[in-house]
Amino acid sequence: MSEPSNVFQQKGQHIKTGNLTFLTTQVTQWKQLTKIIQPLLPQPEQWQVVCYQHGVLIITGENQAMISQLSYLQSHYVAQLAQLEGLKDLRKIQVRLRNKMNVPREPSPPSKTLTSETQEQLRSAAEYVSDPKLSQALLRLASNKK
Repeated sequence: MSEPSNVFQQKGQHIKTGNLTFLTTQVTQWKQLTKIIQPLLPQPEQWQVVCYQHGVLIITGENQAMISQLSYLQSHYVAQLAQLEGLKDLRKIQVRLRNKMNVPREPSPPSKTLTSETQEQLRSAAEYVSDPKLSQALLRLASNKK
């Protein structure tokens, strides 16, 4: 019985660096493919190629309406993209919804310490509140604990 083949392992290359080189090359090619197909697909959307193998192009987008439009008109886009040099064997497009990338915000400025008068008013308010959770929250706020 023969050994199962590992599709990610490149023959004749060092195992540790071969796989990384192979995957890096694939990702680079998919990024280039993204730049080529981006203007040909429904706009406005930032499409991203995540895989292209065996005639199946898998792309992602963040807008569900654009994804639906591309899926509905798939045969049109397959015919259009198959005319490109690198996509001659394209026969199907699979589209997936991608989570929107949140741009990190600037850190908030350091909070100011409360005056002793404000802390005392918060403690006093905590005594009169009947809700124990709200009372604890007011006490934590009064003590400036984060």
